[in-house]
Amino acid sequence: MATTTQISQREPFIQAAGMGITEAGLPLLKTALTPQDYTGREFVADRSQLEKDVATRGAALTYGPDAYQEFMSPYQREVIDATTAALDRQQQQGIAALRQRAQQAGAFGGGREAAMLGEYQAVGDIQRALAEAQLLQQGFQQAQAGALSNLQAQQGLGQYQASLGGQERAIDQAQLTADAQEAREMQLEPFTRLGLVTPQLASVIGGFPAQTIQTTTPPPSFGQQALGLGIGAAGLAGAAKKFGLLT
Repeated sequence: MATTTQISQREPFIQAAGMGITEAGLPLLKTALTPQDYTGREFVADRSQLEKDVATRGAALTYGPDAYQEFMSPYQREVIDATTAALDRQQQQGIAALRQRAQQAGAFGGGREAAMLGEYQAVGDIQRALAEAQLLQQGFQQAQAGALSNLQAQQGLGQYQASLGGQERAIDQAQLTADAQEAREMQLEPFTRLGLVTPQLASVIGGFPAQTIQTTTPPPSFGQQALGLGIGAAGLAGAAKKFGLLT
């Protein structure tokens, strides 16, 4: 009985193209996508130098109980001395006027004069001490205000510089992000290329349908069948004479 065999195959160039895609894709399946240090540093921006400097200066800013001393006026003692000297002159003038009135009243050198002068002297001393205390307090308050104003100015400058430092870091981060994206694209480039080519090749292959090749094998002859059954040449001759095929 004849045997028929059907084989489906494509054009050789189509088969070669398919094998090329397969050979290119199989190694990619074994490729591990690991982070790539494209720029030689991390992809997350560190604090800018300006931000670091601001943090260092900010940590050193203090407003302690002695901060005002730096802002005390160097002329305060001169002001106090001039003020008290003026009060002393007024006091001496007042004492002289009291003595003159006592003398005119005939009480000069008496106990009443001494009492009046003592009381006047005490009042003048109190006024002198109060004036000096007020000047010291005024200088202290002004120094405190100066220290606080300086602290606030330093803090404001620090905030402004920190803002600038943040902008620098944002610019640096944008560059690092772009570098990271570029590095990632470089890693994915073989996959991307394969992904672009494969659909196009599939479309091309679809335009060349497989051809079916059919082959028919004729049935074996009697002799081939006999040989297949193990009958020798002598057996074949005897069988042929028996059936009158040979004389």
